Amino acid sequence: MDERDVRLLKAIADLGTGSPEKLHEETGIPVSTIHYRLNNLKDDGVIENDLYDIDLEAFGLGVTVVIEVLADYSGSYESVGNKLLEIEGVTQLYFTMGETDFIVVAHLADSDKVERLIGNFEAIPEVERTNSTFVISTMRDSHRALQSYTLETLLDELGIDD
Repeated sequence: MDERDVRLLKAIADLGTGSPEKLHEETGIPVSTIHYRLNNLKDDGVIENDLYDIDLEAFGLGVTVVIEVLADYSGSYESVGNKLLEIEGVTQLYFTMGETDFIVVAHLADSDKVERLIGNFEAIPEVERTNSTFVISTMRDSHRALQSYTLETLLDELGIDD
């Protein structure tokens, strides 16, 4: 994988499409080269499917960290949340009830990047402390919530008759 591959994958993530024409407009990479590179990335297992899901470990972001953030803020939680979202590597952010104010999920290249991430969190004045958990093995990671249900359960829980 090289700089062009990374530019293509970043453009796919930003645009939400794998259309070679749109990727060409975004990156300036010739359409024929885009086809060739996308096929190679699929063959290498970096692109997992036709929806352009990325295998983050194959890509090089194999360290997943789940971080609890405890914050002291007098204004809106959105203000602190937006500061957390500005930190590179944060892929998911949840404002929560209970002792923990925010749950952050980050995908990083190595443990040195985890140290950078935590340092960036702690530089935010409202952040009192963090509690980090390294993910050893991913059992399921899907942004398609419906996959975790059977059709029958979905219909039942939504009150829809077959």
